[in-house]
Amino acid sequence: MDFREMMDSKYRDLLVSYIKDESEQALYQGQKFSRKSIEHKISPEDIISLHKYLMIDLYPDLPEHVVKSFDILLEVMMGYGLAYREHQSLRHVQQELRSEMEIASNVQQTLLSTEIPNVESIDIGAISVPAKMMNGDYHHFVQDEDKYINIAIADVIGKGIPAALCMSMIKYAMDSLPENRNIPAKVLGNLNRVVEQNVDPSMFITMFYGVYEMQTHIFHYASAGHEPGLFFEAKTEEFSDLEAKGLLLGVDKKAEYKQFKKEMDIGDMIILMSDGVTECRTEEGFIEKETLIGYIKKHIHLKAQEIVDNVYKELVKIQDFQLRDDFTLIIFKREV
Repeated sequence: MDFREMMDSKYRDLLVSYIKDESEQALYQGQKFSRKSIEHKISPEDIISLHKYLMIDLYPDLPEHVVKSFDILLEVMMGYGLAYREHQSLRHVQQELRSEMEIASNVQQTLLSTEIPNVESIDIGAISVPAKMMNGDYHHFVQDEDKYINIAIADVIGKGIPAALCMSMIKYAMDSLPENRNIPAKVLGNLNRVVEQNVDPSMFITMFYGVYEMQTHIFHYASAGHEPGLFFEAKTEEFSDLEAKGLLLGVDKKAEYKQFKKEMDIGDMIILMSDGVTECRTEEGFIEKETLIGYIKKHIHLKAQEIVDNVYKELVKIQDFQLRDDFTLIIFKREV
């Protein structure tokens, strides 16, 4: 006999037991009955109907106003039951979507993973944290023997799965363009044509691409509308912007990008970031650039990875530990 067939007798026993003794045991059994009812998809209005039927059966002289009160309760619970079942259905769909998102997030992390080059003369630190499950930021390192270290950092204007798919496409496009990989302006030009042909017109991608020449200690770079980087000059202990302008990827397939360069002395640093760093928001609004520089100065005596980790902690803290945008920060420091 299944639960539905014996629920009448079970609920009668519960009801009689509680009315007679008002015992805690009866209440506990009532909770178990409730859980069983949910498991067997018994609606709230079915239980109200059963309750009304049993009360009339047990107490034939039940006042009419009490009997009528069950009718209004039944109507209320019918609406509640419909809403509850809809909620359960949506919850089930949500759980399935969350599971799929977790799988997609793990796949994305695998696809976009990159190794920080291990070079004695250069200290590199990088951190990239998505605001949600999927990351709309992308960063990548490539080391060409003992001559060049390439750095790319990109940001899709948008979030979620579409942004993640765009980032995967950028990664594939970069891996497929070995020619001119050490010429930032040409790299952005090639990627721009790929994006213009393959990405929805409503989505745009910003990118900063740099190449560090290890023999000359010159950092060559170009930007496609990306957040300006910072340059720290160890000799003067001053910070300045890495000025570079260029059209976002995907806007105009004929766009051309200018290339810039910066000589790096021992102790000098290149700081690259996504707008999730500069657009950190507090109750007073967006943080000032001086605030970011202040946090970098506070930890500047540490290794590059420790600097980015600590700056991230500082900025998350002032946002009440809640990221509002994808966060990527890279520090590139010449040591020798």
